[in-house]
Amino acid sequence: MALPERDAVAAFVALGANLGDAAATVRAAMQALGQLPHTSLVRGSGLYRSAPLLASGPDFINAVACIHTALSAPELLLQLQQLEQDFGRRRPYANAPRTLDLDLLLYGQGVIHSARLELPHPRMWQRAFVLLPLAEIAPELVGEPLLASVSGQTISRL
Repeated sequence: MALPERDAVAAFVALGANLGDAAATVRAAMQALGQLPHTSLVRGSGLYRSAPLLASGPDFINAVACIHTALSAPELLLQLQQLEQDFGRRRPYANAPRTLDLDLLLYGQGVIHSARLELPHPRMWQRAFVLLPLAEIAPELVGEPLLASVSGQTISRL
């Protein structure tokens, strides 16, 4: 007997890359999000260039996507990690340059504090490379005070 399908939840995913053709990678990864099981891409932000924050290497290309998914948050996290690997992600050391970085920012109204997953993402409110693209696609989630709090971080829309 098949289990009933869960209702779809709106989730937000941050995308970033700073190795290879980072812009092409972020665009391709955004499309790949919509191909995940029980998931559809609702909207993606434009691309932004930002200086590495607590990381090394060239500038990052960043974006944020809104998806609807029937996957649970832990299932979605596993799918995102698989996508990173599919795009050649390696983790030789903390904050190493990366071909693709996918961070689950928000999962509906979900709040999770586990060893594998924290929702909302614990540092998203301190990062211009998350807040500016998020404000583009979901302005109701990001107010002017939050944007002002990250105004000193170097970022530009492509």
